[in-house]
Amino acid sequence: MPRIALIHALAHSPAPINAALAADWPEAERMNLLDDSLSADLAKAGAIDAAMTARFVALADYAVGTGAHAILFTCSAFGPCIDEVKRRHAALPVLKPNEAMIDEAVALAAAAGGGPIGLVASFAPTLASMPPEFPPGVALRTALAAGAMQALDRGDGPAHDAAVVLAARTLAAQGCAVIALAQFSMARARAEVAQQVACPVLSTPESAVRRLRRQLAGLTT
Repeated sequence: MPRIALIHALAHSPAPINAALAADWPEAERMNLLDDSLSADLAKAGAIDAAMTARFVALADYAVGTGAHAILFTCSAFGPCIDEVKRRHAALPVLKPNEAMIDEAVALAAAAGGGPIGLVASFAPTLASMPPEFPPGVALRTALAAGAMQALDRGDGPAHDAAVVLAARTLAAQGCAVIALAQFSMARARAEVAQQVACPVLSTPESAVRRLRRQLAGLTT
């Protein structure tokens, strides 16, 4: 069975991706690596540096050393760090948390006539790091779910979900053809968002699992 290494930089990320894998690919063997100081350090520093990239490489090297067949990162604010891991471990599928969802969002928006994609984030640095990952020319509108991450930190799931819904509804009112929820921790709000907007709603865990299953199809050892 394929062994998937899940590398997390937020304490809220393991639950949604493990739930998605359990529901949609229960045969996959999972390992979880969490360093929640990464997100805190990025928030304080304001920018990714060589030392932070080295920390990502070290986590990936450890995962590969355990026999992982693929690596999925689950925090969307560290694109340059993950790019370095991709270069170092080019023989393995190494997924950014959002790349599968971006591809699905672009396809859905095109099928809907080319309307803009609405990107909702609960971690502010994501709104700086993630838009450049979309293909050139794609219409993108962004919104921060203000206070959502802080609500999760204090254990208030309903307040988190309400903030995400509010941001998504704002983007839907601007004519977005699809809503993409950037953080893995936001997947818990996807169903509620889908009830509140008329367009498709994507979450990163579900899209990532679909991509991994396709990439590792047929792997049995």
